[in-house]
Order: sequence, then C-alpha cells, then structure tokens
Amino acid sequence: MFNEKVYCFCSLDNSCVPLYNITVLVNDKCSSAKQQAKQNEEEIFIISEDSNAHITIEQRKKILKRVEQKGIEFIRLQFIDIFGILKSVNITPDELGDAFEGNLMFDGSSIDGYARINESDQCLVPDPSTFQIMPWRPSEKGVARMICDVYNPDGTPFEGCPRYNLKRVLKEASDMGYEVNLGPEGEFFLFHTDEKGRPTFDIHDNAGYFDLAPIDYGEDARRDIVLNMKKMGFRIEASHHEVAPGQHEIDFKYDEALRTADKWVTFRDVVKNIAKKHNLYATFMPKPFTGENGSAMHFNQSLFKDGENVFYDPKSDYQLSEIALYYVGGLLKHAKGMTAITNPIINSYKRLKPGYEAPIHVAWSNSNRSTLIRIPSRRGKSTRVELRSPDPTANPYLAFAVSVKAGLEGIKQKLQPPQCVETDVNCLTATERASIDLKYLPRDLYSALKSMEQDSLVKEAIGEHCFNRFLEGKYQEWNEYAEEVHKWEVDRYLRKY
Repeated sequence: MFNEKVYCFCSLDNSCVPLYNITVLVNDKCSSAKQQAKQNEEEIFIISEDSNAHITIEQRKKILKRVEQKGIEFIRLQFIDIFGILKSVNITPDELGDAFEGNLMFDGSSIDGYARINESDQCLVPDPSTFQIMPWRPSEKGVARMICDVYNPDGTPFEGCPRYNLKRVLKEASDMGYEVNLGPEGEFFLFHTDEKGRPTFDIHDNAGYFDLAPIDYGEDARRDIVLNMKKMGFRIEASHHEVAPGQHEIDFKYDEALRTADKWVTFRDVVKNIAKKHNLYATFMPKPFTGENGSAMHFNQSLFKDGENVFYDPKSDYQLSEIALYYVGGLLKHAKGMTAITNPIINSYKRLKPGYEAPIHVAWSNSNRSTLIRIPSRRGKSTRVELRSPDPTANPYLAFAVSVKAGLEGIKQKLQPPQCVETDVNCLTATERASIDLKYLPRDLYSALKSMEQDSLVKEAIGEHCFNRFLEGKYQEWNEYAEEVHKWEVDRYLRKY
C-alpha cells in the first residue's frame, strides 16, 4: 500500500525529511521535494503551517494493525456541522490510506453552514487518536470510527470547521502557558417509541432524582450506555436518574478540552444508539415538558500550568487565585454574547426559567446553584469554574471555544468579577437586584443572537465563517418559529376573540 520514501517540508529549517508514502508540503514551499515526488509518481499533499494533519508512520501502522486484528470492515469518519449535528461517512480499510492523505473529498455545500455551492469541495482528515471500535456493533465484520478535521482542497484548515476553531483557542491558551481541562455533565430524556421505532411523546418513567428500579425504568438502558462508554475509553464518575420524569444524567471524567469535546460528541452518539436497542428514543432537547426541569450541559473548567491547577490559591479569599477570578470576570463580561452558542435553539430558552435550577442572571457564587457561574466546593487540583447555562444541543467545539476565549480574555485584561451572590438570586427584591446591578441572560433566541452580533470576542473565538453562518441559520430558525401559529395561541385566543 505504501511507497518506501516520502518527503515532508519542515517549516522550521526549510528542509525536506523522509516521512512515508506521500509527499507532504507546507504551503507548497519546497519545490525540490515537489519535483522529486512527481518523478517518483508519489502523491502530493499540501498542508498549511498551522495544520494539525501530520499523521506519523507509527499512528498509521497502529490503526491498520488494530483494524486487521479486530476484523474491522467499516470505519466511520465523523465530523460535526456548525449547528452541532453529527455527520458520518463510511469507508472500508482499503480507503484508509487515502483518508489519511486528505484525499477523501465531500460536497461541503450539502452540510449546514459549511460551503457555498460554487466552493463546495472539501476533504476529511481523520485524527488517529480518536480511533475507537463501536462496541454495540457486531464484533464480526466490526465497525470503528475516527473524528475528522475538515480541510480545503489546498490542504489548509477549513475556517468553518468547529473542531479547528477550538484548536485555535486552545493554542492561544497554550501560548499563555495553560492547559485547559473541561468536564461536562450529560443530561437527556428517554421516550418510548412506536412500532416503527419513531419517538412518541410518551415518557419512559415517572421517577425522580436518584430514584432506582423498579421506579426508574431507565436503569437498564443507562447501565448499557455506561458499559459501552467504558469500552470506548470513558472514565465514568456517576450515573443516575435526574429530577424530571424520564430524565437521566451520566458524568464522565474531565479531560483536555479537545478530547472532552470529542468525548461529548461520542457520548451523544452512544446514548442514542443504546437507547434504540432498548426500544427507546433518547433526546437532548433541553425542555420537553412545561413545569419540569430541563436538561443542561453544565461544564467545569480549569487551567493547569506545569501540572498545577492555577485556579487554586490556599492563601486567598475562597482559596481562588487571581487568575481564577479574572477567568470568571471574562466569562461574566461575555455571558450574554456567548448565550446563542451555548443555548442555540428556540427550546433552550424554555429551560432558562426561575425555579428549575437553571440560571437567568449574570452572576457568580461559591455554592449557589441559581447563578450562572458556580465554584464547586472542592479545592486543590479539583478547583474549577462551573458554567451552568449551556444545554446539550450546543456544538461542544464552539461552546468550549467561546467559553475558554472569554476566560482567557479575562486573564489578559485582569477583569475583576463583581461581588459574588450567595443567596438565591430568584428571591431578591427589586431593590436588592438594583444594588448589585444584576443583569439578565437573553430571554429568547432572538435576543441572544442580537447580543452575539454585538460581541466581537465571539467572532474571534469561532471565526468569521462560523459566526456569519451561525447567525444566518439561527435567524432563519427564529423567523420560522415567529411566523408559525402555535397550539397555545389557538387555545388561548380562538374562542376568546
């Protein structure tokens, strides 16, 4: 399958070094290597200097060996569109070489928010570190997957790739000396399905927080989800029934931010597939029921430097370092602008209501769960900042990117947060609210989009392409909703007027 020698241009010393079966050029700078490759009838793959598409010989060999040993016949190459929807194309092991070389082209104009029809050619480059066997698929003629980055035909990263934009922000953190760790909490609902496997609005159980079988009908499905996640490398911290009927939560161990985003994409995929095996439908819709708690994607954030958590300072107030407070200050400053990214659908704002453990105010606290940001009680290496507004429909790459970018901006500008609020903000009087200048999160998607337009940091975090296409798609979604006559209106007004 492979040639014996290939050359890779090194942008550090302008040299060409042997790599493997293809010739990889950075920005097409090395004409001698290009000419030699053509003479040897080798494939040429051009990448940009900031590309992360370098795939080593060892990585290729390792993947091919696992594919052969495990009898894998299909590999799913997965990526996520701007609006958080998982996409996939299946290839056979024979095509892995082409995939690693960046030769797997697809029509980007058919993916929401990607490319216009006149600039539609794009390519998928799988990340070998994300290779996982899908344990719920048959072991004979098995199925594996890899998560991909999206590139332009010239080998440059596609600016509309959500994963690429998170990498940009994480590089900024790395340049400041920080490693970013994130840990989300995964909540979802289970519904019955009809005889054709389609979801019904018949909730799976009427259990409550921490209930167990036989009241918790979802225990077996949740157990299978956890077992399959463990087979895919997850470290599970807890799983249980949540507050609302049919609602469940699975928490997995925090990790480096990019790996966590990849894991969140995998988590949603596992939950839906295992639920289907139990004749159930899993939904990450934030608020299926009026009068009940909705599903969130609270995520905890921390920064490490030289193996130490820089948010922790045992000698300061609350044992929080100045860096931690600046990070919180950045999150609070950009909270309204980030909301459309962290809460991206119409239904998201039905969850952000008082009385359902969901924040509506831009405030922070040490233990108060009614605020946007909470500092969990554990300290030392476990010191972290919990952002409580996001929901599970958010694109994890974009949501993490805007959050981390806001926190880093707070550190750079030394933004001190306002006084923390340790009482239930929903119980404050108007006078008390005014005295602490308490601001509200956007009340609906339209307001959130307007706030997003006014926040230049959001555009910097997710890139101009994602920024513009996200606004375009979400304004269209809002307009369709606003023009629809809803059942509530008919029930409310038809006979009254």
